[in-house]
Amino acid sequence: MKKAIIFMIVAALILTITPAVIYAAPGGKDSPANDNPQSVYLYEKMNFYDEGWDIVWDGAWGKYNFKLSETTISGPFNGHGLVPGTDYTLVEYNGWPAVTVIGRDVADEYGDVHIAGTVDVGTGGEKNGEYKRGLVLSGDLTGSNMTGWNPGAYLFEHNLIIP
Repeated sequence: MKKAIIFMIVAALILTITPAVIYAAPGGKDSPANDNPQSVYLYEKMNFYDEGWDIVWDGAWGKYNFKLSETTISGPFNGHGLVPGTDYTLVEYNGWPAVTVIGRDVADEYGDVHIAGTVDVGTGGEKNGEYKRGLVLSGDLTGSNMTGWNPGAYLFEHNLIIP
């Protein structure tokens, strides 16, 4: 009888831990996070100044489920692990300092943002036909230009969008 009770307790613990691990997976795994051609993950990165740009796997992250039609992009972006009460803007990078603003939101008390927008992003950013996304501090933008640079507070794309 004791063995049966211990088995049930262990089984219950495993079942309660498993959903938390599964939920955290997109922010902590490379695959299959970027296997869907209609979504791209953005991650907190480090080592900006030595060209490392390493992903901080337990840091802030987000997923952009997009639809690209010709040069118009639309869809929802959901970011997690951000600074509560901070105003963020989702942008298409066009080569310093130019960006195209897709949308913006203030992180809620849990550090989540939810941004949706439809915008014409042209034929691509720095390189024709390649789209580079980022989540930046809204205070680092003036119109469609980056006027500040705080990469430790941003989310950067893991893969470019190449139609």
